[in-house]
Amino acid sequence: MRYFIEFSYNGKNYFGYQIQPDAISVQEELEKALSTILREDIKTTGAGRTDTGVHAKKIYAHFDTEKVLDKELPRRLNSFLPPDISVKQIFQVKDDFHARFDATFRTYEYYISLEKNPFTQESSWQHWRKSLEIDKMNEACKILFEYEDFTSFAKLHTDNKTNLCKIYKAYWEQDGSELKFTVSANRFLRNMVRAIVGTMVEVGSGKIQPEDVRKIIEDKHRNSAGTSAPAHGLYLVDVGYEFE
Repeated sequence: MRYFIEFSYNGKNYFGYQIQPDAISVQEELEKALSTILREDIKTTGAGRTDTGVHAKKIYAHFDTEKVLDKELPRRLNSFLPPDISVKQIFQVKDDFHARFDATFRTYEYYISLEKNPFTQESSWQHWRKSLEIDKMNEACKILFEYEDFTSFAKLHTDNKTNLCKIYKAYWEQDGSELKFTVSANRFLRNMVRAIVGTMVEVGSGKIQPEDVRKIIEDKHRNSAGTSAPAHGLYLVDVGYEFE
């Protein structure tokens, strides 16, 4: 039987979600806890791979087992897992339902602090030395909808079969001294959101103009875009599925 698990994590102490040699990952901790409780070797497949230091407020993974799982499993898992990983629910799905390939969208949020804030040093990009023009950043966001090839925002030398993505939403909002970027798409390339944020900040700070984003995208080269924003300000906040 196949089960979906909904969980969240603070990525500060992890080298991303996916298991890596000689590096601690969220997947490793999750599989270790599941295997201990279920007393069998459990392997999970996540909805996506977050980079080192990136957080997830809502993410899914699937795993297979012959056991019928009880409703107490999430509570038991949370007792085994470290404090920075939390399981919300576990539920059965069709045997061929896939956490990665059946996802219809993914939504990320990126947080920037516009003032020096000692309480958000590890959860947002502290960008208080230079002001940002939010209207120009939102103007640049609209250009993203005109394109589907985002090679300029993709990490170099990856195994992507395609750099095509369909962006559904992209906008900035300000709440006091906090700036939040929301972006949703059918898929994301590795490092894509952080590269977009870094480029948008260059627009907001006046280093480039909103219309320059067109040339950056059309160049189809990572060096044309801005520097990647710090990982600790990025959160995966939702993954969509058509559950029956």
